Amino acid sequence: MKLIRRADRGLLATWWFTTDWLLMSAVFLLMAAGVIFSLAASPPVAVRIGLEEFHFVKRQIIFLIPAIAVLIATSFLPVQKARRLCFAVYLAGLVLMLVAAMFGPEIKGAHRWIDFGPFNLQPSELAKPAFIVAAAWLMAQGTLRPDMPGRLMAWGLFAAFVSILLIQPDFGQTALMCMVWAVMLLVHGIPWLFVFCLAIVAVAGVVTAYQNLPHVASRVNRFLNPEQGDTFQVDTARRGFENGGLFGTGPGGGSAKQVLPDAHTDFIFAVVGEEFGLVACIVLIGLVSFIVVRVLLTAQREHDPFRALAMTGLVTVFGFQAIINMAVNVSLMPAKGMTLPFISYGGSSLISMAFAMGLVLVFSRKRAGAVPVQTRWQPLTAR
Repeated sequence: MKLIRRADRGLLATWWFTTDWLLMSAVFLLMAAGVIFSLAASPPVAVRIGLEEFHFVKRQIIFLIPAIAVLIATSFLPVQKARRLCFAVYLAGLVLMLVAAMFGPEIKGAHRWIDFGPFNLQPSELAKPAFIVAAAWLMAQGTLRPDMPGRLMAWGLFAAFVSILLIQPDFGQTALMCMVWAVMLLVHGIPWLFVFCLAIVAVAGVVTAYQNLPHVASRVNRFLNPEQGDTFQVDTARRGFENGGLFGTGPGGGSAKQVLPDAHTDFIFAVVGEEFGLVACIVLIGLVSFIVVRVLLTAQREHDPFRALAMTGLVTVFGFQAIINMAVNVSLMPAKGMTLPFISYGGSSLISMAFAMGLVLVFSRKRAGAVPVQTRWQPLTAR
């Protein structure tokens, strides 16, 4: 006997029959993989810094509990309440980012964290998905209501977010959000001339950072000419992939994690490649790609411009973050601290991505009478 029937009209029944279960299952698989890979990668790191061997594994599991709760609880929200929550989280995130910039501990030359004793919070991680949803709603309102300066207000949200990221400073997150913002603008529809102008501004920003920030210049120089500096981490990661071959050395059999200081975070993909092999890397890439493609196809079919734009932005930040992490691990990009979503160790990143995927489940919820977005609003391309 079924406990939940399609004829039921309660909150649980509605959620059960309208949620994208394939998407949710893929996210849960990534979460489970994160625990397994953390078990393989993190013990040597913990021992090197004087912690209990399975310290990071236990904390990853502990962080996973609120992350799953956030994902499921968020997925129950109606669209309107999800939007309001995102505005509140975005504003709270900006305030906490300022607090971190002014009073947070200095870690690797930046003030991005707030120390709460047992754990540290990186407010910018929580603000990312909230900003995307808030900006998507304002941009959609600017299209549907010409009397409302929605696009200008969305630019204001973006400028405020990026400005505080630069104050901290966090150039990696700044670059990531600029790429996500560019995608959202293209999907929303802007003149190509404006696209080229934005590209020129982006290039000018990169050149300015290279000329005025020694650590940025050092990373770029080491990437273009490895002989100019220390490339220990990327070289070790590359050797890890070479050692792993097709099927890997087996869990616990790798050597890269023994010396990589960020084997459980920024370079966990290299540990996966060494101990689980190329096959596991392909499966992991396939799972990430499945999530991205499924959400983008859902967004393409969506008739509501707000939902379509929000889903696109949320899955873009997920996809770009995964691409950057993997590209750094295989020496296709300069070294940059960027977590692999749901896989790398880190509570702020894990809960942030769970919040983002919960929002995607809200906006991808099945509805009767949905029609393709192109029939209801302007094409999802730059004009």
